[in-house]
Amino acid sequence: MAGARTRGAAGAAALAALLVGGAAGCADDGNGAEPPASSAASRATELWESATAEAGRGLEEFTRGLDVTDDVTLGSPTVPADGRTSVGVTVRNTDDSTRSFLVEVDFRDADGDLVDVALVTVDDVAAGESAQATARGTRDVPSGARPEVARAARY
Repeated sequence: MAGARTRGAAGAAALAALLVGGAAGCADDGNGAEPPASSAASRATELWESATAEAGRGLEEFTRGLDVTDDVTLGSPTVPADGRTSVGVTVRNTDDSTRSFLVEVDFRDADGDLVDVALVTVDDVAAGESAQATARGTRDVPSGARPEVARAARY
């Protein structure tokens, strides 16, 4: 990601230099020829479009990992003696490098109302592999509360 920022900054600097240089050549030489500024403006537009496309690719790469709920599955919930529901969480890393996950598990009662939330991290899951963790609620929930993956992010 640092490379994308560096390229974006370099593109912006080139655009600024081109615009400043182009502005210096805007004088009409009186021979009816097209002033050099129009070619500079055209080049500036190309650089702007290129920098915008690069920024878009970087943003897409970043946001690609922000919603990976489809890569998370939950086991059957258990309620130990303390009443705090827990559930097994399995994450599947579909990326091409080792990643970590943050998963929000919501517990909902029979009416669908939110009764508890648990966050769990699963660190350093190798590319193409799966890993497991346990999400444990923070309070007693009504019997029959069901867990669901509310959000999951890969980073």
